[in-house]
Amino acid sequence: MSDVIKNRYEFVLLFDVKDGNPNGDPDAGNLPRIDPETGHGLVTDVCLKRKVRNYVALVEKEQPPFEIYIKEKAVLTNQQEKAYKALGLENTQNASVSEQTKRWMCKNFYDVRTFGAVMALKDFNCGQVRGPVQLGFARSVDQIVPAEHSITRMAVATQREADQQGGDNRTMGRKFTVPYALYRVHGFVSAPLAGQTGFSDKDLELFWNALLNMFDHDRSAARGEMNPRKLIIFKHATELGNAPAQKLFDAVHVARRDGSNGPARSFEDYEVVLARDDVPEGVDLIEKL
Repeated sequence: MSDVIKNRYEFVLLFDVKDGNPNGDPDAGNLPRIDPETGHGLVTDVCLKRKVRNYVALVEKEQPPFEIYIKEKAVLTNQQEKAYKALGLENTQNASVSEQTKRWMCKNFYDVRTFGAVMALKDFNCGQVRGPVQLGFARSVDQIVPAEHSITRMAVATQREADQQGGDNRTMGRKFTVPYALYRVHGFVSAPLAGQTGFSDKDLELFWNALLNMFDHDRSAARGEMNPRKLIIFKHATELGNAPAQKLFDAVHVARRDGSNGPARSFEDYEVVLARDDVPEGVDLIEKL
């Protein structure tokens, strides 16, 4: 693998959704997540990390060193047992053993060395890892008004339902969509933590590619059209950084375009302005999209 990264990074990702549900809330009947006080739409960091994991698994075929620890239907103790078997160790709570297995997990599982993981389980303890890459919640630039749609399926699940309907065989349902929204999420990449997990330049480039391509491989009827619109990266000259993260985020201005009236319905209704003069010396601004 390539060398671990030596620079701190922050980034801003803009993505949009059209006629879809970017992140349903199971506690609200799968309505699009929303800030109840402001009406802005939300997409959780967990949702975005899931898409990154799925993209990496697709591209790298889940082969070491790009296996995925948190994946659908995974049994985590079975995942961690791989480390003990590979190192020829017995199942124990010994601290030195968990340190060895933690290093093995970081080496072989992309999401562990990227996002971190709590692996201090009773069986096959592999400790805890703080990941160098972290994301906040994505928040829509404007307020959203979710739309509710009634849908009809021309089939039923059981013969009993068919008999009750006299052969009409129809099932009513509902789906929720956001007509259009532009979301903004901030992210952070820590060089010191990368040194602890072995997160490399190759890993970082794979992460950028995942942010740019993950929506293309996550299509579904529920999600509508989701696309990345801008990926703006701030690369510091040093490991510890050359400027506060918030100062860099403030250099990215997103607002409605002049003359755009009514509810936004496309990315063309917005204007993204980069205040390059506000970016301090020692920080490079990189546009990936």
